[in-house]
Amino acid sequence: MDEQRLRGGPPQWWRTGPPWWVRWEDAPRWPWRSTVAVTVFVLAGSNFAAHAQDGERAPLDVFARVLLLVAGGLLLWRKRYPVAVVFGTAGAVMLYLGAGYPYGPVFFTVALACFSAIVAGHRWAAWVAMGALWAGHVLVAHWLYRWLPPSGDSAVSWGEEVVVATWVVTIVAVSELFRVRREQWVRERAERAEAARRRADEERLRIARELHDVLAHSISVINVQAGVGLALLDTDPEQARSALTTIKAKSKEALGEVRQVLGTLRAPGDAPRAPAPGLDRLPELVAQAASAGLTVDVEGEPPRLAPGTDLAAFRIVQEALTNVVRHSGSRHARVYLAHDSRVLRLRVDDDGPATGAEAGGSGNGLAGMRERAAALGGTIEAGTRPDGGFRVLAVLPLTASAGT
Repeated sequence: MDEQRLRGGPPQWWRTGPPWWVRWEDAPRWPWRSTVAVTVFVLAGSNFAAHAQDGERAPLDVFARVLLLVAGGLLLWRKRYPVAVVFGTAGAVMLYLGAGYPYGPVFFTVALACFSAIVAGHRWAAWVAMGALWAGHVLVAHWLYRWLPPSGDSAVSWGEEVVVATWVVTIVAVSELFRVRREQWVRERAERAEAARRRADEERLRIARELHDVLAHSISVINVQAGVGLALLDTDPEQARSALTTIKAKSKEALGEVRQVLGTLRAPGDAPRAPAPGLDRLPELVAQAASAGLTVDVEGEPPRLAPGTDLAAFRIVQEALTNVVRHSGSRHARVYLAHDSRVLRLRVDDDGPATGAEAGGSGNGLAGMRERAAALGGTIEAGTRPDGGFRVLAVLPLTASAGT
């Protein structure tokens, strides 16, 4: 707030709503505390006004106090039945004025009822009630006063009528202004809540992608090495030992990456303890694929990439190679890297054939690759090649799009 004042901008509450408005929005549907406070104020203020206007207006009697209680008590229903309350308070005040009782804080009840009705969206009802109250006052003050108490009363000057009309218009105008601001506050609160939900969904999807990519790749390698170890346990114990060593190393690496991802859930504002992987770890992927029996040829060198783009490119290649290990009969894959001044092109090919129904990978893996590319403003194409095998082609912009 202090920074906004230094810059000359409006305070924060102008966008979010002042604290008292938030409390008013969350107030119970039966606002009995404020109703009791207003009623006590009206009764006490009317007694004071009666002493000040002694001899000019009719003294307060039982009927006057009943009207004051009715006008104040109706406010208890102002949130549930704003239209009935604004007409009810206007009628009670009109009877009060017609009986010649003193002017005073009784007008506050109809002002509060009008405010509640307009803020609740019942604008026409509030306008009609306030207009009827003013018209009734004109009728009493300039015509019916001859037959109504107090005796010997004279007509009210038109200057006083202008004051009353100004008072009515001011109440309606202030209520309308607050209604407009309230709608803006409600809309901005909803937009902020939607933005927070969207950020939470995006973070959830990001974590889901990270966990899928880490676990799918690691478990695929572990599965292959476990099969090798079981097959060679009796015939080639040394090779089986090597497979178990690979399983241990890969499971340790996977646990470390999973802990890093889960750490963001426990402390989302903290910086990661280890740098995010990028294409500089491509040789590791090649070595891991080789330990799973897949030969990978890499052509091209990646440019310097932003961390987000570097991570997405690494995960796309990782998922593509994992899919080759899991779903392709080929034991050979090729990774091509090419770039110009605007985009990085990644292509991963294998010669097939597919060994299961999920040729090319599971739906989650391909969906995760597409989400990563789309988040950067890039594209993913994945499908079988005309000569057999499978191809994944990713095009990632070197400069992140405005929406990321």
